[in-house]
Amino acid sequence: MDMGRERLTWGLLLRLGILLTAVCVCVHVYLETGVGAPTPLALGRPTQTSQNWGQQSRTKHVSAEAEEKDRSIKRRISYVRTLKKDREDPSPPCCPPPRPRRKTPRWHIDLEPWASESHSLEDEAKRFLNYITTPQVLCASWAGEESTQEENKGGWAACLDPKYSLTHRIQSKRCRVYSFGLGVDDRSLEHSLARAGCEVHCFDPSVKQPHLQQAEMWLHRLSVDWRDPNPAIVAQRQYANTKKLATILNDFGHRQVDVLKADMESAEWKILENLVLEGVLDSVGQLLLELHLHWAGFEVGGDDPSVVRYWFSLLKELEHANFRLFHVHSDPAKPRLFLHKNVLNASSAYTLSWVNTEWKP
Repeated sequence: MDMGRERLTWGLLLRLGILLTAVCVCVHVYLETGVGAPTPLALGRPTQTSQNWGQQSRTKHVSAEAEEKDRSIKRRISYVRTLKKDREDPSPPCCPPPRPRRKTPRWHIDLEPWASESHSLEDEAKRFLNYITTPQVLCASWAGEESTQEENKGGWAACLDPKYSLTHRIQSKRCRVYSFGLGVDDRSLEHSLARAGCEVHCFDPSVKQPHLQQAEMWLHRLSVDWRDPNPAIVAQRQYANTKKLATILNDFGHRQVDVLKADMESAEWKILENLVLEGVLDSVGQLLLELHLHWAGFEVGGDDPSVVRYWFSLLKELEHANFRLFHVHSDPAKPRLFLHKNVLNASSAYTLSWVNTEWKP
């Protein structure tokens, strides 16, 4: 009897609990989603009476209208200013101003395809020799052509054709010449350009003084290289004997060189590579270079066909930089050696002259 009553009591309590839980859930859902439910109060603020709540609601409504009106005024003012600015700047809004071109650094030159599938030395040499002995543009007149053959032993020539800029630079007294060499005896071209009015700088590490003005030219105890000297070595000396062309231009405060002449005794390949990779060729109007072919050159490695392919690729880089060959000279007194061999009866040295057809200093 007692057990039955106890079970009935627990059953009623369980039903009551379930009923209260359902009521709480309904109230909670109504408060969360019901229409007209008040906004939850911020933490730490006292509760409001219904009168205070109505007053606060009206205050918020008035404040919201004021803020919306103020915001509308600001929008109108900002719009007027924008129109005024647009009238001052007539440029179309769709096209931003072009950004200046920035040279991207290069770490190696682009090798040209092989001359043939066999990768033979003869095929590579034939293509290379044909390229360096075929002028690409004609030059109506050369600097120093009034000199005798004895004075012009090296076959150095600068183009004075009016269709290129050198003659105009000479007439306006803005011509600058750089000449690099080791113990050079023949400077007939430099003297000719200096007499014409060019500012001539001769770089030779064998001269006795760091800087010397001799007649109409400057002599500097310095030479060009494909790399700057080690800072630790420079710190032990008052000056460095070799520097990159970009460094020399910066040290001398020069931006451009109308004529660059270089006889670097087999260092010309790495120096030319540096000029290509650093984009210095853009600062040169004419390039006069003696090529030495009896061996690969300083710090140039690989088998013979690969070396010639590398040489050819470097000269093609000149062409890509708008340089065109206008003069070729081969000294018949030079031995007939091509990478220590007699290949196609090629000379061991050629003097080549290029003009930058896009040179607009």
